[in-house]
Amino acid sequence: MNLRDRPRRLRTDGIRPLVSETSLDASDLIAPVFVDATADERVPIETMPGHERVPVDEAVARVEEIRETGVEAVMLFGIPEAKDEVGSRAWARDGVVQEATRRVTRETDAYVITDVCLCEYTSHGHCGVLEDDAAEDPRLTVKNDETLELLTKTAVSQAEAGADMVAPSSMTDGMVGAIREGLDEAGYSDVPIMSYAAKYESAFYGPFRDAADGAPAFGNRRHYQMDPANAREAMREVRLDVEQGADVLMVKPALPYLDIVRGVREEFDQPVAAYNVSGEYAMLHAAADKGWLNLEEVALESLLSIKRAGADLILTYFAEDVADAL
Repeated sequence: MNLRDRPRRLRTDGIRPLVSETSLDASDLIAPVFVDATADERVPIETMPGHERVPVDEAVARVEEIRETGVEAVMLFGIPEAKDEVGSRAWARDGVVQEATRRVTRETDAYVITDVCLCEYTSHGHCGVLEDDAAEDPRLTVKNDETLELLTKTAVSQAEAGADMVAPSSMTDGMVGAIREGLDEAGYSDVPIMSYAAKYESAFYGPFRDAADGAPAFGNRRHYQMDPANAREAMREVRLDVEQGADVLMVKPALPYLDIVRGVREEFDQPVAAYNVSGEYAMLHAAADKGWLNLEEVALESLLSIKRAGADLILTYFAEDVADAL
């Protein structure tokens, strides 16, 4: 061993912060907020400790709580008062996300991102218009092109309500191009699109589906979300979204897909976002509840690993806790 080469020299308390390669700040984080049109008071989400569904009347107060920690951006998810086959409450002018967006943008300085998908709004829980007899035949799936029109209507309605950014998450082919065209035609050319460009059909989404009441009533989403085995396909998906005008590129989930985050960062110039999903959050909480892990330490280390892999933005249920620790 060459004793002149001693990396430990740079690990003492005085120098360690100065040579740290990766930094994490509250301004890197986006906090999810679940707004429930069926609730009159806050409802704890059992599978996501520390999180609640909030009624529309509580949306502003909830966002202000987040802002007090230093987190500047939120993403709004909605639980509507009614559902139907096509998810028509997703683009209703008086829809839950639209109303929450108007209030939050009017009364706070938060940067408001809105989720553009139909699964929370459809009676079947899938992310678009179903093919005929899809409930009886698992080989059938969501109609791609018919769904594009509804996603576009949803994004435009959210922009009209004041959304600073829209985030389509359905993995519908052509969704970014359709939404970009719709926003531009409606006069919202300045509203950016954060596309869920590489969204996997993951087992880590379970608690979110409880929180947003968006679990499929039958079947699964393997016909439109990505196969966890595929990495090259992710680059193809992301490239298509870039060509269609995506402003920010999302990888979801984060921790099991850090190789994808790194690949997107190296291949593309757009900002990269990663979604530290509900299952990642819940499993750390469960281990901490057992006394097996220190929750604050593993939460911070997890987010640092996502940032180190190349994410510029992290959507995480740990946002407030980590922001306080920072």
